[in-house]
Amino acid sequence: MRDPYEVLGVSRASSGGDIKKAYRQLAKKYHPDRNKDDVKAKERFSEINSAYEILGDETKKAQFDRGEIGSDGKPRGFEGFGAGPGGFSQAWRQNGAPGGEQHFEFNFGGNRGGGFEDFFDLFGGGRRRGKAEAPRGEDVSATATVTLETLAKGGPVRVILPNGRTLEVKVPAGVEDGKQIRLRGQGQTGVGGTQPGDALITIKLAAHPYFKVEGRDLKLELPITLYEAALGAKVPAPTLDGKVELAIPPGSNGGRTLRLRGKGLPAAEGKPAGDLYVVLRPVLPEVQEPGFLAQMQEMKERHPYDPRARLG
Repeated sequence: MRDPYEVLGVSRASSGGDIKKAYRQLAKKYHPDRNKDDVKAKERFSEINSAYEILGDETKKAQFDRGEIGSDGKPRGFEGFGAGPGGFSQAWRQNGAPGGEQHFEFNFGGNRGGGFEDFFDLFGGGRRRGKAEAPRGEDVSATATVTLETLAKGGPVRVILPNGRTLEVKVPAGVEDGKQIRLRGQGQTGVGGTQPGDALITIKLAAHPYFKVEGRDLKLELPITLYEAALGAKVPAPTLDGKVELAIPPGSNGGRTLRLRGKGLPAAEGKPAGDLYVVLRPVLPEVQEPGFLAQMQEMKERHPYDPRARLG
């Protein structure tokens, strides 16, 4: 994986604000919603998010600057002992998923046996049938950054492993942000070609232009005109399934919330489908003609009111 500073196009002296600004510009440019048929843009988007995972976190950024972790976020210090495929240290590092995290399991197969067992069998002191197997390869971890649409409906996403290998992972429909998928046999090969470890893929939700995820519910701030707020109207509102006609009740104040049942994330893992909460945000017209301002002044004099009276 490339140097995260190079990926985001910033220097080591850049402030946190500059790093965040660079990330947002690149994420917007390469977002899958804008590049639906561009595979390279999706890979670039994943790379940008992985880089920001390090540089956007003060602790990880400091660790990277000190050389304590690599561009993949993993600790450094074992390179000289054969940390790559088939290296000496792989058979003795800790395997398995981080404690307590939930994950899905997919079996992609993997070779069992090989030269390592044959070596021990040759001298009569190693693994024999019915006894303990030789240590398997090391597990590897990676992050799959997915769009909200993929999170809801499922679909393929490309993931770059720490060793540079690219996999296409099928994300189950309705999976939650932060959950983990285990890919059997897709980790490092064990010493002497023994059984490989697994790849642990953590699902990370990319920021959406207008939906905010709260559990299985979605929240949307919907701009409306003053006339629609005062008089009521039917206006188009986006959902994950496309636009719907939303009825705005007359006299709706800013902040009023309308609930669309079942329009959040779909049901999954025994949990019901979420809802979509639409928060109304009245917006003044961009061009305010003198007549409009005169009407506002007249209404102010004829119908004065204090919306902040309840605040004391």
